[in-house]
Amino acid sequence: MVLGNLLLFIVGIFSYASGAFVGINLGTDVSNMPSAPDVVSILKANQITHLRLYDADAHMLKALADSGIEVMVGVTNEEVLGIGESPSKAAAWINQNVAAYLPSTNITAIAVGSEVLTSIPNLVPVLVPAMNYLHKALVASNLNFQVKISTPQAMDIIPRPFPPSTATFNSSWSATVYQILQFLENTDSYYMLNAYPYFGYTSGNGIFPLDYALFRSLPSVNQIVDPNTLSHYDSMFDALVDATYYSIAALNMSGISIVVTETGWPWLGGANEPDATAENAETFNSNLIRRVLNDSGPPSQPKVPINTYIYELFNEDKRPGPVSEKNWGLFFTNGSAVYTFSLSTSNQITGNNSDFCVAKPNADPGKLQAGLDWACGQGGANCDAIQEGKPCYLPNTYQNHASYAYNDYYKKKRSVGATCDFDGTAATTTVDPSHGSCNFTGSSTITPNSNGGFTTTVAPGPVTPQGGSATMNLQVSKIRFLISAVFLALVLL
Repeated sequence: MVLGNLLLFIVGIFSYASGAFVGINLGTDVSNMPSAPDVVSILKANQITHLRLYDADAHMLKALADSGIEVMVGVTNEEVLGIGESPSKAAAWINQNVAAYLPSTNITAIAVGSEVLTSIPNLVPVLVPAMNYLHKALVASNLNFQVKISTPQAMDIIPRPFPPSTATFNSSWSATVYQILQFLENTDSYYMLNAYPYFGYTSGNGIFPLDYALFRSLPSVNQIVDPNTLSHYDSMFDALVDATYYSIAALNMSGISIVVTETGWPWLGGANEPDATAENAETFNSNLIRRVLNDSGPPSQPKVPINTYIYELFNEDKRPGPVSEKNWGLFFTNGSAVYTFSLSTSNQITGNNSDFCVAKPNADPGKLQAGLDWACGQGGANCDAIQEGKPCYLPNTYQNHASYAYNDYYKKKRSVGATCDFDGTAATTTVDPSHGSCNFTGSSTITPNSNGGFTTTVAPGPVTPQGGSATMNLQVSKIRFLISAVFLALVLL
């Protein structure tokens, strides 16, 4: 599929008051990272109600104040050791990164580390102590009912997830996992799971059909059924979640819900990554959202919704590894969507990015200059692209520069009441004003760069504070499936 031909049209991510929500992860290993206020504008413009940070970035937490967005902050893997050895460091972390921002910033969860058991096993002895010390600090601040603590783990700690009913945690980690589960039960928290059907499919040597990974219906002769429970699994996502529930039950624990803290599908890959396509990513994420928002759980827990965070908001182009590692984002840094996807259970696409705000052809130059100055200044528009030498500088006219600035302001602020007027010098249009290598905010035009990537025109955002660098090195977990022959052989006729 040619990306340039995709209609980049976004629908807001909705949270249902009655149950399930779909949130998003914010990675920061991005060349042209938008400023924190711009990130929040993009979230609000697309009605994203839940955000996971991999750290406790001060810029983001300040910008999220009074936004209504529920925030999960992260203790980086580098911070786990110190906190796990010192209650006073845990208390200081809570005071500095949580208590200081509540209630204006709606922090509701803390993720302690990221896939510690499989990525940094030497931290395992201090992981649960770190969680306990942080919880005690929350109790001391009377925040333990507002903020829950857990620790995200990869599917790797369940070596044989199929069939789900026989899945168990790796025996090497059973003692630690049991301690984690005890903590979650005692604090009324939830298990954080990173689950990627993409890796399940690509590492399955063609045994699993692609449709199964993408939530598509399977023919009646190819249904996936657990041979022990006879439960039907319509998607690999449900099977992974259920394998985790059964693994928890195998340790004689129950009543602990699962939140999927990472899942997604890359939209671009290298020559040896044929399944990383925009079409597959669009299908996976649209169907995932529809699946989550139906408020049901997997076969073993049908009444427990699967709250889920999609990986991720932006493409982290600075990440090491194959091409796919850099292309999981739903949005470019200018706020435009990478591909079309529907985020409503009714399949009805709605949104506010179908029109552009441009300067009128015969507008007074003096008024255009005034409007341009206001948009780039007080209005908060990102005007880097119309500076000399940048993609949208030419033609060097008031109308062109004002159009770009007006549109950037309008796209970012429309959700909070912005209009397209500018003292009568502007009007909306459904015609994309992008031209050449100049892409207007919200445009469906994508310009390949010399490296085969895609050019964006957003200025670099603030430097990540000390302690945030760890979030840039987090690797998406590679799920290595050990397939059960009996499960794969079972076919429902």
